[in-house]
Amino acid sequence: MQTTTNQEPITQKLAGFAAGLAFEHLPAAVVGHVRLAAMDALGCCLIGATLPWTRMVADQVLEEGGRAEARLIGLQGRVPLAAAVLVNSTAGHAFELDDIHRDSIIHPNSIAVPVALATAEKMGGANGRDVVTAIVAGYEVANRVGMAGGTTLLLRGFHPQGTGGALCAAATAGRLMGLDANEMRNAIGIAGSLGAGLMAAQEGAMVKRLHSGNAAAAGVRGAMLARRGFTGISNLVEAAYGGFLSSLAGEVEMGDIAADLGQRWETLNTGIKPYATVTSIHAALDALKTIMTTHRIAAADIKRIKVRISTPTYVHCAWPYQAQSVTAAQMNIYYGLTMIAFDGAAFVEQFDDARIADPSVLEFIKKIEAEVDPEIDALGRAYRHMARLIVESTDGRVFEHEERHRRGSPENPVSAADITDKFRALAARTLPAPKIESVVGLCGRLDSLADVTALTDLVVG
Repeated sequence: MQTTTNQEPITQKLAGFAAGLAFEHLPAAVVGHVRLAAMDALGCCLIGATLPWTRMVADQVLEEGGRAEARLIGLQGRVPLAAAVLVNSTAGHAFELDDIHRDSIIHPNSIAVPVALATAEKMGGANGRDVVTAIVAGYEVANRVGMAGGTTLLLRGFHPQGTGGALCAAATAGRLMGLDANEMRNAIGIAGSLGAGLMAAQEGAMVKRLHSGNAAAAGVRGAMLARRGFTGISNLVEAAYGGFLSSLAGEVEMGDIAADLGQRWETLNTGIKPYATVTSIHAALDALKTIMTTHRIAAADIKRIKVRISTPTYVHCAWPYQAQSVTAAQMNIYYGLTMIAFDGAAFVEQFDDARIADPSVLEFIKKIEAEVDPEIDALGRAYRHMARLIVESTDGRVFEHEERHRRGSPENPVSAADITDKFRALAARTLPAPKIESVVGLCGRLDSLADVTALTDLVVG
């Protein structure tokens, strides 16, 4: 194992940045991104609140009771702050639709947005400028630390959402609580010790969703304890023994974690998900959709599909599919490609219990072969989502398509209208149309709100 001997106080730099970040420091593009990310997160939370794994977590915290500090998105009840974010961030990650920062493999909006809204509620309210600033603090800290761990952390079996997500929550809550730089460093140092998540959960367990909620609760607890003077690991990120990166990733590259803070915004390198699947397979889904649309072929016309992908995507997503659970289906490349072949979509309707065990689905999966492409690996982490697809038709034709950047990535972005349509589709299951349009309107001017409680009021049960 290679560990760092770099004594530069990375944790301190990140903490100082997060504590000192002001709305005036944020470029217009970053503010605009957060407005859309907040709306996207609320849509994810609302659909997530309808699912059994979120309901079980909510039932548990409601049974436990406690001080009525913050409400549950899409559900009824007011519970302690840490309990509220446990539920709300579980909901945000409950259906694989939350945003994604490719290089950190963290879904920050399902943590930062629920944490910011619940923390604001506990504090008696907060204006939109402060909430936007807090969300950006969470994005920047978590994304930068996560980038240093990269795919190594994932391939060692740890879930970036559950580990790095705790840092996102700590920075978001800490900034909104007004922690100073030393308190923020302690908040990060506490949260980093409490985050957790193992990737074996992706093959069927509900607990994968809870990793996000647990990270949110860990970060909030870290911030609250730090405000009381409780201390965390002061060099959490860079510690050569027992540190966040040395323990979880093993190989640590500290170079650019704190480089260009306040100039290069990793918030803008976070993309939106149009499919309710693990992001690693989106380029492959895009490639199959392009082939089928361009050449006007249907699922019945397909004899064989070969998909060539990176090693991380293969390990993460190309395990033999079994009809275990919705979670397993959403994480599996063979199932995702089959949904595109059958429906041209991989959204909510494609992931119910009947569909994931449909015999015709299981039969079609036998036509798909996945393999590692060394040329994709050689391009580096910027292309780890890339896919090359070869489709052979029943009449002997062969179609090929290469997708370098998935739809919804920063390199191939979806429009604001697309994100709004996604929110409307998700929210329609729980909110009446007038409330949906009110949420769209408030998110569109999030930074100008005198009190974000007006937004929370619209999305609670």
